[in-house]
Amino acid sequence: MHTEPVLAILSGKGGTGKTLLSVNLASVAEKATYIDCDVEEPNGNLFFKPSIAFEKIVTVKKPVVDAELCTGCHACVDFCAFNALALIGKNLMIFEEICHSCGGCMHVCPEHALTEKDREIGELVVGSSDQVRIISGTLNIGESSGVPIIEELLRYKQENITFIDAPPGSSCLVNASISDADFCVLVAEPTVFGRHNLEMVHELVQLLNKPYGVVLNKTLEGPNPSEQYCLEHQIPILGSIPFDKKLGTINSQGKIAAREDARYHALFSALLTTIRKEIDDETTAHTQR
Repeated sequence: MHTEPVLAILSGKGGTGKTLLSVNLASVAEKATYIDCDVEEPNGNLFFKPSIAFEKIVTVKKPVVDAELCTGCHACVDFCAFNALALIGKNLMIFEEICHSCGGCMHVCPEHALTEKDREIGELVVGSSDQVRIISGTLNIGESSGVPIIEELLRYKQENITFIDAPPGSSCLVNASISDADFCVLVAEPTVFGRHNLEMVHELVQLLNKPYGVVLNKTLEGPNPSEQYCLEHQIPILGSIPFDKKLGTINSQGKIAAREDARYHALFSALLTTIRKEIDDETTAHTQR
């Protein structure tokens, strides 16, 4: 069975237009899955307003000490790179909030004094909006990492085209979000700061050996440092979204422009067509290498 591509939409910071592009591309596709991997601040649901199919609590394993078996040997404390364990006298203290659930402390404990328990770190929600399946997750405040939630979200991909709305920046959350992506779309603003942020995510996709292209957002007349960066580094420019007061107003009202105005439907449909062609060209070139 032919599997449609998984597209990850990235930006070097928040507010660049990553979610704007993601929700509109998903809305113009014949059938799509939208995955909001910005688990620290998800907002795709504000636009789609989905009908909820089900919710699921996401848990991770955290260590528990048996005080009667623990001898205070310090092996687990020495092992933990995140300082989530500490010995106070001979009493082992576990700081669950900064534990990364690697399970290593159990393996190095010579007395087998450590076991695991489930700890809730957030939730996953699955719903739908017209022809788009919506998958989103929320990390509980104070938790050390949203990677386990992102990994859970990505398990719900289907055969149709998938749009991953990645977290901003280039952190481990972004790495986890784009791990299964077939193609990355980098969104950039027409400023010096926008160029810097584009350079950051460009380095990331190169490091991970992901094919990519750039969409220039909020474009204006005059010099565009992000566009210049693309030309200098021979990065494919997939299209541009002009600085448009009406588009901004629709977006600020929590509406999806492609569903509100035929002009924007045409704009994002053309972008999706260009992205698909770029993926096909990249696949062909890769096969011929």
